[in-house]
Amino acid sequence: MSLYAAYAGNLDARLMTRRAPHSPLRATGWLNGWRLTFGGEQLGWDGALATLVEEPGEQVFVALYDIAPMDEESLDRWEGVGLGIYRRLRVRVHTLEGEEPAWVYVLNAYEGGLPSARYLGEIADAAESAGAPHDYVMELRKRPC
Repeated sequence: MSLYAAYAGNLDARLMTRRAPHSPLRATGWLNGWRLTFGGEQLGWDGALATLVEEPGEQVFVALYDIAPMDEESLDRWEGVGLGIYRRLRVRVHTLEGEEPAWVYVLNAYEGGLPSARYLGEIADAAESAGAPHDYVMELRKRPC
């Protein structure tokens, strides 16, 4: 099994159960030195898409999933890897158990553009349902859209 660090909408455990039904949640943690942003407005149906960029001093809340081999291809298809929309990137996630190597999806597009209010609300709801701290969730809800 490989370890996947879910962020944005994939923080929603119900959503991940549908996208990767054989892959259990292991833990939650933080990507230190990264920030959540948006880009590829021309690629999405509903505004800019969530992605990550390196940013010293910032952090992104993530959920770690043990991705079963049978779910990897499905998750890649869902994220548009074959279409060149997202690509995988290796990162280190900080958890209560220590650092864990994992992979994330990052957008193959420049940063910029605004997400829709609906999409941003879904991301904030997903973070809240995954146990993100209240101030993190509130910061998501206050972002421009």
